[in-house]
Amino acid sequence: MPRTSVIGFLGSTLDASKRDASRWNKWRPTVGLCMHPDLRVDRFVLLHGRQHESLAELVTQDIASVSPETLVERHVLDFDDAWDFEEVYTALLDFAGAFAFDPETEDYLVHITTGTHVAQICLFLLTEARFLPGRLLQTQPRRGQPDPAGTWNAIDLDLSRYDGIATRFASQNLESTAFLKGGIETRNPRFNTMIDEIERVATRSAAPLLLMGPTGAGKSQLARRIYELKRHRHRLSGPFVEVNCATLKGDGATSALFGHRKGAFTGAINDRPGLLWSADKGMLFLDEIGELGLDEQAMILRAIEEGRFLPVGSDKEAESRFQLIAGTNRDLVAGVAKGTFRDDLFARLNLWTFTLPGLADRREDIEPNLAFELDRYAATNDERVTFNREARERYLSFATGPAAAWAGNFRDLSASITRMATLAPSGRIDTTTVEAEITRLEQLWGVGSGGSDDGLTDLLSPDAIAELDPFDRVQLAAVVSVCKRSRSQSAAGRALFAASRTRRRSTNDADRLRKYLSRFDLEWKDVRG
Repeated sequence: MPRTSVIGFLGSTLDASKRDASRWNKWRPTVGLCMHPDLRVDRFVLLHGRQHESLAELVTQDIASVSPETLVERHVLDFDDAWDFEEVYTALLDFAGAFAFDPETEDYLVHITTGTHVAQICLFLLTEARFLPGRLLQTQPRRGQPDPAGTWNAIDLDLSRYDGIATRFASQNLESTAFLKGGIETRNPRFNTMIDEIERVATRSAAPLLLMGPTGAGKSQLARRIYELKRHRHRLSGPFVEVNCATLKGDGATSALFGHRKGAFTGAINDRPGLLWSADKGMLFLDEIGELGLDEQAMILRAIEEGRFLPVGSDKEAESRFQLIAGTNRDLVAGVAKGTFRDDLFARLNLWTFTLPGLADRREDIEPNLAFELDRYAATNDERVTFNREARERYLSFATGPAAAWAGNFRDLSASITRMATLAPSGRIDTTTVEAEITRLEQLWGVGSGGSDDGLTDLLSPDAIAELDPFDRVQLAAVVSVCKRSRSQSAAGRALFAASRTRRRSTNDADRLRKYLSRFDLEWKDVRG
């Protein structure tokens, strides 16, 4: 059997007692720990200061009398201030580094009942980080009856051994990620993985976040949910302040962001605090940050790093500490290369960058969002609207198919559902309503069934188009539309062959798409160009 070694502080108060027989009627944690028949202590490493040498000697003698097999090793740790966290942690870290641990032959218990609260916290942290390779040990007096031994309990910091706690933590994480997704049971693996990462970052880090993605992908809604999650976890106490930087132009941008003093410029008839100051202790969401000028970018960077900025017309700096989330649909890397976006600001924002896919890349999430949008319509208009079965199937077939461009992403979807719900006869969306909406969307995106706006006139000659059967023209136009929205030939192939690819052993979708385009003398670069 491995030997058991206990490491713990001498309790200058709890272990103290009169030096007569009455001390055996009192619970003393260090002595009582060695009195349990179900806990054999082979070695007790007793930490104490020099001023407590006499008490340490008495405790050592008492341990010897109740547990002769226990070897007490007294180790002196002197603190100038036993409540100074840095001093105590450093001393215990040095002690752990010099101690000859042998986990192969010894089990270690770290006693955290005695010592100052600072010492107990430091022992916990060092044990959690495995500088002290053992389990935590708690002791307490037995209630309701005099018992010098008290009770003991060992705690293994491996939470996997505590199913109830582990389950609770997992449940909390699931609730947090579900909240970030707006309660929608999203199915897109890439999006779900990203939300899991955002949940961990949001609850552990105060560093800026950068949300990238096309307009309408949901950056603003996600930023607000991140704020609500951090506020629920007590990571923020201030307000959520949102601004679309594309609406800030010229001198007004600096004033809106950083504030101004009365008389700073013509029209400044009163002091203005500015959005950064308003976001103190809260969150500032700068949507379309790529639209800011270089001067404003420099001031934003300083405000992030130092919490200070200079309002227009002021000779005194203002202070504000806030969490920043930046959003953009621009390629900021390209902006840095062109000199339109500061590389130092991008480096500061790029610690946590998340790219939200557009709706066209999340077609499997259209169905759960359908229910969400109908629920939102019902809450806003106090009217419950539903699809009949045929209409729902027809709409989902179109919405998840390659012909649906979803150029405006979730804004297009929300507007589409709102229109159908508003026009639905007797609160039921029927196939007539759906067909009318499909026609409206096709006209909106310019992907109709044969007009000159189907995207082929820029790729094929008039003679080539004239030779196309109407069936081939509609199909090719849909393929071209998907290609133009996709980042790569493989991504386009996955979108186009999503159903059939699951039934094949080989899923070289890029090659399949290449062969299809070659039938019309087209290549990927032609379509993307």
